[in-house]
Amino acid sequence: MAIKIEQKIVDYAVVKEEDARAQEEQEQKKEQESNIIHMHEKVARPEMLFGSTYKIKTPLSEHALYVTINDIILNPGTEYEIRRPFEIFINSKNMDHFQWIVALTRIISAVFRKGGDSTFLVEELRSVFDPSGGYFKKGGKFMPSLVAEIGDVIYCHMVMIGMIKEEGPGEHQKKVLDEKRAQYEASIQMKDQEHDSDFPDGAQLCKKCNTKAMIQMDGCLTCLNCGESKCS
Repeated sequence: MAIKIEQKIVDYAVVKEEDARAQEEQEQKKEQESNIIHMHEKVARPEMLFGSTYKIKTPLSEHALYVTINDIILNPGTEYEIRRPFEIFINSKNMDHFQWIVALTRIISAVFRKGGDSTFLVEELRSVFDPSGGYFKKGGKFMPSLVAEIGDVIYCHMVMIGMIKEEGPGEHQKKVLDEKRAQYEASIQMKDQEHDSDFPDGAQLCKKCNTKAMIQMDGCLTCLNCGESKCS
């Protein structure tokens, strides 16, 4: 089909096949991005959700708590596929704290469904202190309250699904810590009885990671868990 040009030609350009293909791919990508589903409160709950259940056993109660976090998978089968927490349930035989546990689960679930950055919940819950005092969980980590341990469970879950990047010492620092730990354990007599901590007996509480893992090594207090050092 012939096209008559009635105006004066002031410029021209030759469209290459590669350029046309690149432009088409860019337009397709823009269209895909416009169809990306982000987490928000209007996202409908599917019939089935993937979940994980965590057990919390504290010295404060003879009955354990079971925390279940269900996740929704957004944009499945695409490069934009993500897994986000959708709801949380806490169950226990102990009914002493039933009312505040139900209230807490509903509020946390509402924050999950609201979308956006819900990782702030971890620090908010971890900063709750029990006026009666906290406790040490297995491994030597100090928990200031039961609510704080629920926050720790949410942290572990968010790390597992990729929402939070786990903090910890680098590879070189891990190697140094392993060497220091081996030297320290070799310099003391190991006790026959078992102990709850994964770190040497006599280790002090680290204020950074709340774990009994601070040891005196080379004249300096060093944490074998997170790498915190009084000399650095």
